[in-house]
Amino acid sequence: MDESRYASGKRRRWKPLWLLRPALLFAMVAVIGVFGFSDAAGGSNVDPAQRPFILPFAGDPGPDSWYFIQPYGNTDFSYRFRDTTYVAGQGLHFGLDIAAPCGTPILAIGDGTVFSVDSWHGAAPHNLMINHGNGYASFYGHLLVRSHLKRGEKVKQGQVVGQVGDPDLTCASRPHLHLEIRSEGHTRAYNPLTLIDADWERLALVGGTPLIFEMDMDNPRQWQDMLDQPDVRFGYPLLNEYKNAWPPDW
Repeated sequence: MDESRYASGKRRRWKPLWLLRPALLFAMVAVIGVFGFSDAAGGSNVDPAQRPFILPFAGDPGPDSWYFIQPYGNTDFSYRFRDTTYVAGQGLHFGLDIAAPCGTPILAIGDGTVFSVDSWHGAAPHNLMINHGNGYASFYGHLLVRSHLKRGEKVKQGQVVGQVGDPDLTCASRPHLHLEIRSEGHTRAYNPLTLIDADWERLALVGGTPLIFEMDMDNPRQWQDMLDQPDVRFGYPLLNEYKNAWPPDW
């Protein structure tokens, strides 16, 4: 692959139209998802002192820098692809997505040691895994080019570890970072929003798409807050194989 085609000359050519959903219903569901059930277990009452990581980008969010587009968990998007793309992660979106122009520097969210570069974990075209020594590992997916780091190399929180890329290799369709926080053994995924020190409710308001979580109509309050999402155990059965779901599984 000729990666030079995606160098700095095309950084501004991004038009993530796929992110726009004008339906009023979806917007209403998004407001409920962000604010409606903040008293749920593990919701907005997460102690900031228990958030050891920083955001993977410098500067303020905005349409020309970076913005939050898809949370971790039982999103309606992951539900539609629960038995294909997300089947290994129990049907959930087991990371979070942050949109940014191709080439935007990505920062290490914590001190650690590089575990792998361009591993089998996916999120093409390039990826990076860092073990943090505190029980957690961070995974950075859809990098523009192979990270300059080497396996075993030490990194510091805030150090540049890669560049934002586009899984479609266009730098125009959907350039974004897919960020996961896993157990240090990489067998379990955790909600990054509960571990990264940031004001996620405000960031959600800046984002480019409503935060819509799939609803089990037999248990409609379950997993409707962006901070109240279950851990994922890779390779285990689906958590969201609902008989009565909303939005419907067209």
